[in-house]
Order: sequence, then C-alpha cells, then structure tokens
Amino acid sequence: MDGAGADVSKLREHNSLSIVRAMRGQPPATVTELAGRTGLSRPGTDVVVRGLVTDGWVKVVEPDGSTVGRPARRYRFNADAGHVLGVDVGAHKILVLLADLEGEVVRSHRVPVEPEADPAVRLAAVDTAITECLDAAGMRHDRIWAVTVGVTGPVDATGRTTLFTPLPGWASVSPADHLSTRFSCPILVENDCKLGAVAERWKGVAQDADDIVYVLAGMRIGAGLILDGTLRRGYGGAAGEIGALKAVRWLSAPSHLDNCPGMPPEVHPDDRAAWVFDQVRAGDREARAALRRYVKDLAIGAAALVLALDPQVVVLGGGWSRSADLIVDPLAHELDRLCLRVPEIRASTLGADSVALGALRVALDQVDSVLFTDGMPAPLTSGA
Repeated sequence: MDGAGADVSKLREHNSLSIVRAMRGQPPATVTELAGRTGLSRPGTDVVVRGLVTDGWVKVVEPDGSTVGRPARRYRFNADAGHVLGVDVGAHKILVLLADLEGEVVRSHRVPVEPEADPAVRLAAVDTAITECLDAAGMRHDRIWAVTVGVTGPVDATGRTTLFTPLPGWASVSPADHLSTRFSCPILVENDCKLGAVAERWKGVAQDADDIVYVLAGMRIGAGLILDGTLRRGYGGAAGEIGALKAVRWLSAPSHLDNCPGMPPEVHPDDRAAWVFDQVRAGDREARAALRRYVKDLAIGAAALVLALDPQVVVLGGGWSRSADLIVDPLAHELDRLCLRVPEIRASTLGADSVALGALRVALDQVDSVLFTDGMPAPLTSGA
C-alpha cells in the first residue's frame, strides 16, 4: 500500500506539472480546454486544478460580464506566486528589475555609482537598489525565488570575475556570497554581454533566431554568443572574449571617438561619443573619420566571430546602439569585405535594460529547472 500511495502521489504531481506547463504564458482557460491541452481526462483535470487553486498555484478568473448565461469557470497560472530579481552591476549604475513568474516586470529601480567606486561602495549600492526596489513593490525577501547578477568581465565557476574586469577591485568580489546573507534562493552570476544576448532572444530583436552574436558597443566592447538556442559560456566562462586578443583592436577602438579632433575640452568623458555622433549627423568630416575608424576596429572582432560561428543574426547592443543608424550600414560594409557570408545586423531596442532583462530570464530558467525537474514546492502560503 505504501508503494501504491507513492505511485498515486507521483502521478498527481506529474499531472499538476503538466497542467501548470499548459497554463504558463497562456490566457485563462477552462477545465475542458486544459484537458485538451494536456491529454488528461476532464474529471481528472478538474480535480487537479482545484488542488492547484487550494495550493496557491492557480487562480480563478472571475467572469467580466461580457457573456450571456453562466460562463464556464476559467483559470490562470498564479504568476504572483513568486518573483525573481535581475541585477545589472555596471560601471555607472546599479539597475534592479523585479518580475513575476511569467517574466512581467513589476518594478525597477536604478542607483547611480561612480566608475572608480571600490567594491564596498558598489556592493552598498547593490544593497540599496535591491532594498528600495523591493520596498517600493511591497515585496518580502522570502518571496524571491531566484536572483541573477550581471557583471562586467568573464565569470568563472565560482561566480567571480578573476580573469578580467574594469570595475576596481571587483575580481575579489563574490556577488553570490554577498547576497546569500539576505536571500535563501539560488543566486546566479553571469557576464553582462552574455545576458544581453539572452535578453535579445527573449524580448528583443533576435526572438526568431537560434544562432546569435551579440556585440556590445559602448565605452568598451564585448560579445555574447547563443548557438542552437543555448547561451555559450565556455569552459572557463570566457566564450566570446575575443577582444582580449590585441590584434582585434577592441580595447583601443573607443579611443577613436574619445580623441576625435575638434572636440571641446569641456565635453565630459561620458559624453564624448554622443558629441561625435551629433557631429557626424551635422556632416563634420573629422567626426565621420573617427567613426569610420571605430567601425573598422569593431568589425575585426565581429568578423572573427561571424567566420567562426556563422550566426543568423548579429545584434548591435550597448549604449552606442542608440546611434545604430550611423553604425549598422558601415559595419555591414566592413563585414562584407571580411566575411564569406554576412548575417543580418539588427540594432537592439532594449536600451539600458538589456543586461537586467537577460538576468531575469536566467533567473526564471533557474526557477523552471527546479519547478519542472525537482518537482513542485509545497503548497504556497496564503500571502502568495
């Protein structure tokens, strides 16, 4: 009897998971519709759905009065059962996004930080950004099911950026260890360019592609790779770090814009590229030459990745993607000169949120791996 009871319990959990899968990301459905999607009997589906409502996984959708007579009761997945955090630890800011289990962003919060800030100051800014984001949403820490932190530099198996990072002292920092004092959920750490690639495939301009080279173009240049629909990290987390090869000239490429002849000395370093782009649009020859040199250097590394991986799409992301109208066509021209086949080049539309959005997707994938592999957690609390 014990064995039979265990088999029944396992079957019930399997059916519950099947119904949750059928409901996530879908509009509200009736029991009959859910039975059709899962292949379960209607009576069996009804029993399981009622149990999921009791446990807090599913909510009843009340009729809106638009139908005549007594409408069939409809149900939806309770996306508010838990939440995830995506954190972008950048040189100039900390950005935190809070999302429900459907990936809907419900709150965001940004805290500025100086590029030269030491680890203690930057970690304090991370704590502040997370606290203020959760407080504004009225969210308790124990309602967070996963956290992903995006950082600059290749991330190794320990969650640190020991190979390279432009953030002062950051190679010695473990974001996961730091946040584990506040969160009991899984805490993941990932490279920002890789998260940018994930975001583009999830909510950006590459949703139709499985083979993507994401190029971050800004005050620094980096890349993230998705092949066969899977983010590639490499053995030591350094996949895509082609800019480390000096012959590629990614490290020095931004200096073409920083040192554009004719730039007034009062232009702040953070605004120099924007000044050059404005001058290009105004027809300034020196600015056009500086941009042309930058694109040529950008294309060397992009071409190496294109030749090695033959992607469907190259996504131009990062801060300078806002001036993609000045970069995409010259970049395509350079790639045509260097590559056997030039993939379509698309400019990101996600702006400054791309890294944090990718972090959310990775956090949601972590939740899914637990939910659909290890089995559903115990019934939720009444406050879910």
